[in-house]
Amino acid sequence: MADRTTYEDGQLGLAVKRLQVRHHRALEARLAPLGLTLAQWDTLRHLHAHPGASLHDLAVLTFQSDQAMGTLAARTVARGLLERADGPGRAVRHRITEKGERLRVAGQREADAVLASSLAPLEPADRQRFGALLERILGPDMPGAL
Repeated sequence: MADRTTYEDGQLGLAVKRLQVRHHRALEARLAPLGLTLAQWDTLRHLHAHPGASLHDLAVLTFQSDQAMGTLAARTVARGLLERADGPGRAVRHRITEKGERLRVAGQREADAVLASSLAPLEPADRQRFGALLERILGPDMPGAL
């Protein structure tokens, strides 16, 4: 993208979407040799950050519908990455197995590499400014631990 002095809203929105798609494609490619999809790794990542989260909570955190999250969780349990856990009330909860934790950590290394490569053109001060701008745009919808 050439240097510009102004960007229209539509150009900014499209650039954000292109960056997201680039990250998703790169992550899918790097997670595949681990036997993980991006959705599976994202579930492991968020469950690690939010132990005891309900399936609904995980659906919200991973941008899935409740139904899709239920299906994903069942498949992930069948693969031995998660196991059902007792919890309060009727909410279905899961915990990460040892195998799931090993894959979560390996997947995190891949995600870190993808993001480091993607953000490499930015100086550290640019990265901080970019983060601050995203935080301002997203407000309270920007979770502390992405």
